[in-house]
Amino acid sequence: MGEAKVLVVFYSRSGFTRVVGQALARVLNADLEELVDTRHRGGVLGYLRSGFDATLKRLTTLKPLTKDSGTYDVVVVGTPIWNASLSSPVRTFLTQHKARLKQVAFFCTYGGSGDERVFRQMTDLCGKTPLGTMAVRHRAIGGPIQEARIREFVDTLQLAAAPG
Repeated sequence: MGEAKVLVVFYSRSGFTRVVGQALARVLNADLEELVDTRHRGGVLGYLRSGFDATLKRLTTLKPLTKDSGTYDVVVVGTPIWNASLSSPVRTFLTQHKARLKQVAFFCTYGGSGDERVFRQMTDLCGKTPLGTMAVRHRAIGGPIQEARIREFVDTLQLAAAPG
C-alpha cells in the first residue's frame, strides 16, 4: 500500500481466517499479528461456547500482543463469523485498541452468513469507517476466488489510502 505502514490483525479458531490473513499480509507487505485467546475454544464444546459468547457479545482475555497497533497507518482486522456475529477475541481487540487505530479495514471468513452484520459490529465498536471490507467463504479459501477477493480488497485499500 505505497508508503503506508500496515498491520494485519486476526483471530482464527479453525485456521480459515489464518490462511486469509497470512495471504493478505504477504500481498500488502504488512506485519502480522495473530490474536491468541486464553480461553480454550477447540472441539465441539469450544465451537458451541464460541457461538454462545459471540451472540452474547462477551469479551475474552487475550495473550499480550507483539505489535503496537497505534504505530501503524492502517490496521486490517480479520475475524471468523460465529453465529452471525463478531468473534469474542476480535471484539476484545477492537474494544481495547480502538482509540489507537488510525485507519482500519476489515475482513471475515464464514461458512454461513452474517458478513454485513459483522462489518457493522466492527465499525460500531471501533467508531471508524473502514477503508474497505472483504468476506471470504470457507469453501473459497485457498483457491482462485480467495486470490481474486484479495486482489480486489488490496486495490480498494490502495485507492482509499492514496493521498489527495
